Amino acid sequence: MWILVNGKLIHTTDKSRVKFRTNVSKSIIDQLNIMAAQHDTHVNYLLESGLRVVLAQGVIQFDKKSRPKDRIQYKTTYDEELLVEVKAFAKEHKLSVNDVLEYSVNFIDFNSLKKKSNKHRIEKL
Repeated sequence: MWILVNGKLIHTTDKSRVKFRTNVSKSIIDQLNIMAAQHDTHVNYLLESGLRVVLAQGVIQFDKKSRPKDRIQYKTTYDEELLVEVKAFAKEHKLSVNDVLEYSVNFIDFNSLKKKSNKHRIEKL
């Protein structure tokens, strides 16, 4: 992101985002990559949208027996506050964060997605 300070642009990282590594189904990641390309966004923005919807609903119906067998390591960045909420939600429902991530894919709100250009935005101080 860029910050406009006294008429000058300064490149900086978004402090509200944190790196997070987990294991997620490869087939789901492949599906998200296709959706991201179709909607001019990034996979983590898709996941964040679905997570917000799941958290707003406050319920999750997840069968641990149906966990995918093709999980791979997946690293990306998330909004820090959202990630804290997701971790608490997962713990409350006795699930892992990757279970909640995979479940949330079915709840992506395509009308409220951040675009790829969001990380290149200019904010004024």
